[in-house]
Amino acid sequence: MASISDLGKHIEAGAFQEVENLVHALLDEGVAPNQIIEEGIVPTLDVVGQKFSKGECFIPEMLIAAKSSQKALEIIRPKLVDTDYKPRAKVVIGTVMGDLHDIGKNIVSMVLQSGGFEVKDLGADVSPETFVDTIKDYQPDIVALSCLLTTTMPSMRKTIEKIDEAGVRGNIKIIIGGPPINDNFASEIGADIYGKDAYSGLESLRQALPA
Repeated sequence: MASISDLGKHIEAGAFQEVENLVHALLDEGVAPNQIIEEGIVPTLDVVGQKFSKGECFIPEMLIAAKSSQKALEIIRPKLVDTDYKPRAKVVIGTVMGDLHDIGKNIVSMVLQSGGFEVKDLGADVSPETFVDTIKDYQPDIVALSCLLTTTMPSMRKTIEKIDEAGVRGNIKIIIGGPPINDNFASEIGADIYGKDAYSGLESLRQALPA
């Protein structure tokens, strides 16, 4: 009999084939897709996040767990259409204009999806106008801005200014992150949350959103 606890172990270990086989087996046995997410994927990512925060694992291990959970979600996602499962929240994410780096942003995107969020990834070098237009069309609960370079930090400020000027901010939570970012900068430019890393960002968003 397939076990959800075993799925968590395989996700953390990055055993992609075992993850795929076990998810199929769980679904074949009638386990609900949302149960696999809520009892298998999300708790595993929480464990990995806690280990990362304590320095007990590092970015490669974090990336392996995120990619493994993505493999599980690829199989589960089509099944969710037939259920009443609702994502935790809708997120628009992108690396700001002038910055072509996307590895960190990609990790955050995977972690958020695996944590039960619906994510629209705009990629890298995203203009403030594109963020504004996407907010109008997609109506997210969260906007996540990433940058790697100190030279593109002003693009974060400009993006938030454009969102405010366009009158589309509403109840949206804006989270920013990247190597040159800190809490002070987040407060200075009007962001709601600073994400030190993918997992702390996930936890901060969980706490910031209504239950």
